[in-house]
Amino acid sequence: MKIRAVIFDLYNTLLKVGPPPPDADVRWSALFREHFGSEPPLSRLDFSVACGRVVVRHHEAARAAGIPFPEVQWPTVVAEVLPAFPKLWPELRAEFVYRQIQTGRTTAMSAKVAAALGTLHRAGCRLGIASNAQAYSLRELREGLASQRMAMDVFESALCFWSFEHGFSKPDPHVFRILTARCEAMGIGPAEMLMVGDRLDNDLEPAQRHGWQTFQVGTTTPDTEGSDWDRLLAVVLG
Repeated sequence: MKIRAVIFDLYNTLLKVGPPPPDADVRWSALFREHFGSEPPLSRLDFSVACGRVVVRHHEAARAAGIPFPEVQWPTVVAEVLPAFPKLWPELRAEFVYRQIQTGRTTAMSAKVAAALGTLHRAGCRLGIASNAQAYSLRELREGLASQRMAMDVFESALCFWSFEHGFSKPDPHVFRILTARCEAMGIGPAEMLMVGDRLDNDLEPAQRHGWQTFQVGTTTPDTEGSDWDRLLAVVLG
């Protein structure tokens, strides 16, 4: 059956996630001097460990309330670890969180990914995203697209599921039910939907249980990176 809607995972699908930048510790110190006028009260590692404890506690509370795959709000986590954080203006809080995340990893969109998105969009496919993500993820995606001279309007907002907006995450079946319902409202049936992702457990298997078609990326070696996206175009466009 013809594919009319393509839903993408974000990390390690549209955006490749890499190691921290080589000057991560320098950036970490600069971030605190700029936002708080002081040196960091915690090292990057200690901050990560403290945030991890907060996330575990929030997840346990959500699971006790009946949410099997909970999602947190990252700024809430940061606020529990850094008491001075909530005192910043909202714009500064968003900037702090984004730059804090960037000290721990790098993200990038390849030209092959961007070319595939452009081709699918021009062919009339409805494009969306199903991502376990935070608000900073949208900025990472915008900047990845901008690096390839593209913009967010290649995706339809109604077909984008961002876990931080809902309080639960993939592989919760409600993620896929919500997107199925939104596509059905556009006259697109489940068999006409394609999930593109790198993980069987979070992306492909739950999509298949909702009757979607699926396509896995990340199965090729680095020297043949483009073949995933060439194969995807062949599957969708024939």
